[in-house]
Amino acid sequence: MRLLFLGDVMGRAGRAAVIERLAGLRAEWRIDFAVVNAENASGGMGLTAEHARSLLAAGADVLTLGDHAFDQKEMLRFVEEEPRVLRPLNIARGAPGRGARVFEAPGGRRVLVAQALGQVFMRQPFDDPFSALDAVLRAHPRGGLVQASLIDFHAEATSEKMGMGHFCDGRASAVVGTHTHVPTADAVVLPGGTAYQTDAGMCGDYDSVIGMQKEEPLRRFVTGLARERFAPALGEATLCGLFVETDDRSGEARRAVPVRLGGRLPEARP
Repeated sequence: MRLLFLGDVMGRAGRAAVIERLAGLRAEWRIDFAVVNAENASGGMGLTAEHARSLLAAGADVLTLGDHAFDQKEMLRFVEEEPRVLRPLNIARGAPGRGARVFEAPGGRRVLVAQALGQVFMRQPFDDPFSALDAVLRAHPRGGLVQASLIDFHAEATSEKMGMGHFCDGRASAVVGTHTHVPTADAVVLPGGTAYQTDAGMCGDYDSVIGMQKEEPLRRFVTGLARERFAPALGEATLCGLFVETDDRSGEARRAVPVRLGGRLPEARP
């Protein structure tokens, strides 16, 4: 199976890049299943129902969220109505929506998608992501009940992300880090057949500070004072993510290739 994961969609520029290019990439690269992290797609803070619908219509099979899952209050209701939008497994007890689900791919194949939040350096405490994902992976063995499984681990610390990659090695087809908006250069297939990248990067304007216009973040770094709200950068976006090719019988990853298209970063493609 050919999987495409796109990192955090950042504001209007990121949405436009995904909407303009995803359908073409699916056809060109023969993508069977595409997952997009969209938790910053609406003004850099959360996701609205309207923007979720536009990304799904553009070719995303599943949208994942993150620690900003419910910044847009309408998502509290929409995540219950739209099964293709997943919030983190461990965000809060009793949170609406689901953090893991099995989806249909072409040819009757089944794909598990799950998301969890890290604990290290995050702005608020979350439940243990390792035990949350362990339960999901035990219930959905790779190459058995599902032909592929993809984990979006939304976390700050690279060490915690790497730990999760090795924790899931041999059980998930792919573990992809999100949240820090900067693509890492460590895409690899781990010894147990799990594709891994510490951070997929963002779909947004890289002439920025992690997707926000530079002036206000720089002012706060230099002076320690806030004057304005952060606002997403609006220049040409780079599309960042990970391409994974798996074996349908075992669910093992055969290839893991970073994706960077357009904008300011050096191009990388399958």
